[in-house]
Amino acid sequence: MPQTGPSLAVVTGTTDVYLILGDPVEQVRAPESFNLIFAMMGIDAVLVPVHVAPENLNAFVRTAFMAKNIKGMWVTIPHKTPIMDVLDSCDELGRIAGAVNAVRRSATGQIEGGLFDGEGFVASMNHFAVGHAGKRVLILGAGGAAAAIGASLVCAPLGASAELAFFDPVPGRAQAVASRIGAATAARVFAVDSNDPAGFDVVINASPLGLKATDPMPCDVNRMEPHAALMDILMKNQPTPIVRAARTRGLAAHAGFEMMIQQAHLYLDFFGLTEAAEMVRRDASFLRDLISH
Repeated sequence: MPQTGPSLAVVTGTTDVYLILGDPVEQVRAPESFNLIFAMMGIDAVLVPVHVAPENLNAFVRTAFMAKNIKGMWVTIPHKTPIMDVLDSCDELGRIAGAVNAVRRSATGQIEGGLFDGEGFVASMNHFAVGHAGKRVLILGAGGAAAAIGASLVCAPLGASAELAFFDPVPGRAQAVASRIGAATAARVFAVDSNDPAGFDVVINASPLGLKATDPMPCDVNRMEPHAALMDILMKNQPTPIVRAARTRGLAAHAGFEMMIQQAHLYLDFFGLTEAAEMVRRDASFLRDLISH
């Protein structure tokens, strides 16, 4: 591991370009981490945030991949599910969840998707010693990240959650995600019509609530069980109000930074940057230091 901080590389005509697509993009932290990794490893590449409206997503992805130096895309809210319509293929977790968070162009011109959010999330739970095997889990939100987390929780190699419930205020959205994951895995997955966390062992905020100061709380923390843990996947404004409220009650509550750290090597492998992936897999402490500051 390098002992001195590397200087960020200069972007030139030979630089490989990666994009992170979102709407909004102000909250993304991936460029900080991955541009640092590129610099540390001497990789001539840059990751750039791109603000793409939902109605332009399909056209943007297809057009951007016409550029030979655009090598891949990170995908964030709200595009993880809609981008499935652009893909020629995706991995198994992406198929189960109906969402991806990484896209690349193959040597034959095919657009391929990969899903790492759920794997990163489950690894972050293990990092914090938050158990989920055999537990009742409530996921607040039913977007692409929520679906990814749900798919990985019921497919976890060290044991699946006993029950997995989704809540989303948009009618039918939670049911659609629960039905898709349940049908693909035969797991106990269902939708609930309330965000009440009572009776659940783990509560996961996978909604955007908390990105804005005016947002309501995703759920009533006072209704959480005394032994329950809270995980909030948001990357902005941490600790969010719900994390602070849970900690005030003495509950274990964790922000979403570790979820990104734990999937960094998966992104790098997906884009063929195997040496960088191995470096991060061996020691990701420099990413924790970066994000914590």
